[in-house]
Amino acid sequence: MKTALITGASDGIGEQAARQLAGDGWRVAVIGRNPDKTRKVAQDLGALYYIADFSSLSQVAALAHRLLNDFPRVDLLSLNAGGIFPKQAPTEDGFELTFQVDHLAHFLLTNLLLPRLMESRAKVVSTSSIAHKMLGFRFDVSDVAKPRRYSQHLAYGNAKLANILFTKELHRRYGDRGIASAAYHPGFVATNFANDKRSPMGLVYHTALRKLMRMLSPEEGADTLVWLAKTTPGQDWQSGQYYVKRKQVRPSKKARDADLAKALWDRSQALCAPYLTKTEGKE
Repeated sequence: MKTALITGASDGIGEQAARQLAGDGWRVAVIGRNPDKTRKVAQDLGALYYIADFSSLSQVAALAHRLLNDFPRVDLLSLNAGGIFPKQAPTEDGFELTFQVDHLAHFLLTNLLLPRLMESRAKVVSTSSIAHKMLGFRFDVSDVAKPRRYSQHLAYGNAKLANILFTKELHRRYGDRGIASAAYHPGFVATNFANDKRSPMGLVYHTALRKLMRMLSPEEGADTLVWLAKTTPGQDWQSGQYYVKRKQVRPSKKARDADLAKALWDRSQALCAPYLTKTEGKE
């Protein structure tokens, strides 16, 4: 039986991916922030569930240790949790909320699970967004965790760019040690995303403007994630790459920058240092 660990699985894309994989006989770990919603999805699937708020790196570290105890094998780690936040609010760790929830927490979780992922020859799939092209143009590794100026949209674009850079660097470091990585854009999905209706993205997601767009259902949004989970890297898709509608797509120039990917990894490792051993996260 194959095993999938899915963050952000209490609703939306993550929930639908969990349901589809469980329906195909996978053992699924439902990971979410909201206890009631996460528990409900897990009960529907007969799955284990885990509660963790990714704005707290200590909770992410505790989650990793519980997962290591409960899952001797991991075939898929789906890094799907994320959001866009209307106001700048530092986390308890002192970092910009979007960057931590969408990238840094997943960086820490992946690194804490690395030995298990390598042993299992796992796939690590990050939910990114086409927003990295439109909104990630000011990405600065030295500033992204504690930005001097804040825009919710630029913060989101930076985080989604970070997802692709992380995927690229994870492949460079661990692709020959058994881990296959990919990032993907799910499309514009009809979920509770971008709850601030006053923002441009909120206007698209929650007003009559959404009727002018081809909004996907969560099931449709999960399609590429499920496809990556069930197919073979090196045959059906290439590790370290970015996908849209099951097709490899060229991301932005910044997302293709190998030096930037390495710099982000090193910076993320330094920010997560209190929770990492001397070997975790290193080449």
